[in-house]
Amino acid sequence: MSQKFKKQYFVVCVVILFLCISSSLVQAQMSSEEMLKMADKARGNLEGIQWDISMHSVERGREQDRKLLVIAKGYNSLIDTLAPGNLKGQKLLMQDRNMWFAKPGLSKPVPISPRQKLMGDASNGDIAATNYAADYKIVSTEDDKFNNEDCILLNLQAVDKRATYDRIKYWISKKRLVGLKAEFYTISGKMFKSAVFEYRYKITVDNKPQEFISKMTITNAIMKDDVTTVSYGRPVLKKVPDATFNLNLLTK
Repeated sequence: MSQKFKKQYFVVCVVILFLCISSSLVQAQMSSEEMLKMADKARGNLEGIQWDISMHSVERGREQDRKLLVIAKGYNSLIDTLAPGNLKGQKLLMQDRNMWFAKPGLSKPVPISPRQKLMGDASNGDIAATNYAADYKIVSTEDDKFNNEDCILLNLQAVDKRATYDRIKYWISKKRLVGLKAEFYTISGKMFKSAVFEYRYKITVDNKPQEFISKMTITNAIMKDDVTTVSYGRPVLKKVPDATFNLNLLTK
């Protein structure tokens, strides 16, 4: 090995080591609350974004499919049903942590709960933009792993009944700052379903690349064969006017 090559190899190793240490220091300085907010962004909590959703559920042997269009801005979300035909035009509006339902022929929107089932084991709140940082308080944290990734495991508790779940265990990748897995519990502490998240999209936020969710697989904790798959289309960052989430325009 030539002296010149050794020197270049040494420089490359030093640079890689520096980048690894810098990344570790940034993560070490980041609080669990900040990590939770970053994970929310990878699941739709951004200032103007749109994506399609294809849902497929198997529930006690019965299969269902649904296609949706989601437009989000911060925690506000508008969910428009595209298919099947008998449900086309049904809408869900999440505004300031409250949710309404509307459909063609309905004179005015009806208030509903994010906890209500949308299809299979997916709740209404699962499809809206995620805002765990506002809906839950962090009760405890611990280091853990999921799929060989170093994670911070957050034990979350709902701040009020408007949250989709009473309690959540949430695994966030320390390196990628995205949620990898969640377990959902009743207020008494019984787990009733879990979800695994995948991120194959990249978006640019504040001139920085960021991963964005591409798939959520929800499994019933008791009926293991009951699985709901939520597949996300490629996200599009866009300017979303506030009127999009105007409750008075929902049935127009």
